Amino acid sequence: MAAPAGRFAPGQVPPPAFNPGDPRSAAELTDFTIVKPRSDVPTVGWRRALYSLTGGAVNPGLGPLERHRQELVARIQRPLPGSHFVSVLSLKGGVGKSTVAAMLGLMLSEHRGDRVVGIDASPDAGTLADRLTGDSERSVRDLLENLDGIQALPDVARFTSLIGRLQVVASAQDPTARTEFDRRGYEQVTSVLSRYYDIIITDSGTGLLHSAMEATLQRASSLVIVGSPTVDGASRASKTLDWLVSHGFAEAVERAVVVLSADRTSGEVDTARLREHFGKRCRAVVEIPRDPHLAAGGRIEVERLRPATSDAYLELAALVADEFGSAPPQRAVS
Repeated sequence: MAAPAGRFAPGQVPPPAFNPGDPRSAAELTDFTIVKPRSDVPTVGWRRALYSLTGGAVNPGLGPLERHRQELVARIQRPLPGSHFVSVLSLKGGVGKSTVAAMLGLMLSEHRGDRVVGIDASPDAGTLADRLTGDSERSVRDLLENLDGIQALPDVARFTSLIGRLQVVASAQDPTARTEFDRRGYEQVTSVLSRYYDIIITDSGTGLLHSAMEATLQRASSLVIVGSPTVDGASRASKTLDWLVSHGFAEAVERAVVVLSADRTSGEVDTARLREHFGKRCRAVVEIPRDPHLAAGGRIEVERLRPATSDAYLELAALVADEFGSAPPQRAVS
């Protein structure tokens, strides 16, 4: 006699429980894993010229640089099972932190199909929106004061500005605003944002002791520490890591990415020594070359960046995406 439905006869082994992360499940079949890559048509250099001159009859394929870019984009497009919080921070101002947060947001939003939002959590007049959209009329404090009215994505969009596919929540510019953006405010705002956005990038403001910073660090799935290849910029970045370790974020530091932004630099500094130092402390180090367009401090136009700058930020976005799906780092509790 057969066993009743849902039960098993003695000695019969039940099938394993369904696990959507199992490579044998349907979740493994995505366009990322099964769609064949497009033909390798070169887009730059002599390879592109040869391909164009022959009407496509001769295709030398991609060069090493283009192939590397393809690989970085493939990493950026890694599936993301839930909301991912990225905190961009620095103990020192003037090292390009907001620029790094802005460019990271632009790269992720350009190459992914899900929703990405950048939030300026500076307790002062932050510059994230200035670098991206130039629109800081509506701010995070306005969003905080109207959270009860948020029922859908368009309600959130009333308090954001848009560049490409990246949404931006500006820092309050008015020092007399009646609502302080503190730890509780950050938690409330990001709890709402995580309902509608897949990737939340926080430009954390200068310093580590303001009220919203603790909440930022607690929610962060990935940390990006920004410094510069100068004595003061590098030492402050390293001191940022020291502070994080001493406050229980050792695992987050080990998994962090350090960005050395060369808007300020000196030929007297041994950058190889800096890479070695931060490479021993963190998961990866990315050097951003000096770019006149970014150094001007105005609104960012991606098409005006030098190729080496775009490539460096593409690498940063890929390194952040490598963490998608990983459990957030744990804070040690003393």
